[in-house]
Amino acid sequence: MRESKGKAVVVGGSIAGVSAVHALLSAGWDVVVLEKTTAPPTGSPTGAGLGLDPLSQSIINSWLPHHNILNTHTLPLTIDQNQVTDAEEKISRVLTRDESFNFRAAYWSDLHNLLYNALPPDIFFWGHVYQSFCVSDDKKSVTVRSKVVQTGNVVEFEGDLLVAADGCLSSIRQVFLPDLKLRYSGYCAWRGVLDLSGDENSEIYAGLQKVYRDLGKCLYFDLGSGTHAVFYELLNKKINWIWYVNQPEPQLKGKSVTMKVSNDMIKKMQEEAEKAWVPELVRVIKETKEPFLNVIYDCDPLHRIVWDCVVLIGDAAHPTTPHGVRSTNMSILDAAVLGQCLKKSGVENLCVGLEEYQSIRVPITSKQVLHSRKMGRMKQGLVLADGKVFDPNTATPQECKDLQQKCMPGFSDLPYRV
Repeated sequence: MRESKGKAVVVGGSIAGVSAVHALLSAGWDVVVLEKTTAPPTGSPTGAGLGLDPLSQSIINSWLPHHNILNTHTLPLTIDQNQVTDAEEKISRVLTRDESFNFRAAYWSDLHNLLYNALPPDIFFWGHVYQSFCVSDDKKSVTVRSKVVQTGNVVEFEGDLLVAADGCLSSIRQVFLPDLKLRYSGYCAWRGVLDLSGDENSEIYAGLQKVYRDLGKCLYFDLGSGTHAVFYELLNKKINWIWYVNQPEPQLKGKSVTMKVSNDMIKKMQEEAEKAWVPELVRVIKETKEPFLNVIYDCDPLHRIVWDCVVLIGDAAHPTTPHGVRSTNMSILDAAVLGQCLKKSGVENLCVGLEEYQSIRVPITSKQVLHSRKMGRMKQGLVLADGKVFDPNTATPQECKDLQQKCMPGFSDLPYRV
């Protein structure tokens, strides 16, 4: 006879996966995670920085052993500011400013370590590369196969539920939606984190503070001509920056949206930065070690994210562009709602719980994906759905206000408790 306590197999151990573990444990489930990397992250540059909204902060705090531990590992972002920089004059002016922003800035690996270290041991199976899955004839169990990196052996895990947290290029999603293609946004993002923690009297930091006076508490969106940059401070004087550049779609190799870059590519990027941005920001870009290049994709909203005992969460469920600071927050809320729905339904009514999760999350994440797409196209000077192009130099106050994060659908009233 099957036990009433459910068991879930989570594929993918990034923020979505580790969040799913916390939520499912809170719902009374047993969980194992299959993660292809061989060890917990120690400072992954490709994760870089992220912003946590108030709801995500509340959810994370409910998972951690000490309520204030999240605040000690993050910095407050109390201001959301969009400004425009004149490439010739190197002068910036404010387009719109929201001083009631209540986010916190985190370094990806710091947040992951906080969540991971709060878990019981032996849940994560590191160095396990997902291979395939098979749902039982009665649709009530699933067997997942993975290859062990160290030995090459293929091992199987059985559970009541398969949680696909395997990212925007999800292999599990492809089984159900083989014809689904990601949509290239029209631009790529140079990214990096400049670590100034070892320099108490940093000239770079002092120069940046003179130009960007709210550094340390402000999320800056800096719009140029057909381009925009984002930057904010992380804990311990780390400056996280992202610069979006319009270009034809690059050819990617493997299962990653991060491109390998050459020294020549970096040098050319730095030369272009000098033309677009104020010298203080250019210096941050130039001094950053090993900047990397992300190709920016999303996809049209999915109508389904549940099939029998398989469920998608995070970027597997809703690949999105980053301009609404949503990806991490969507993943955390996906996990929390999933946990609440399954706690309510119990494993004996798993299909009911999964359907409720889908009915709650699909409508709002669909709106958020499309809104984030619009924000990116506005800030990059690309043609919008109405055939117009946003020009910060001639934009009306209302058009400028549309750039604010608080205009995101469901920004302050997302359902959590079900």
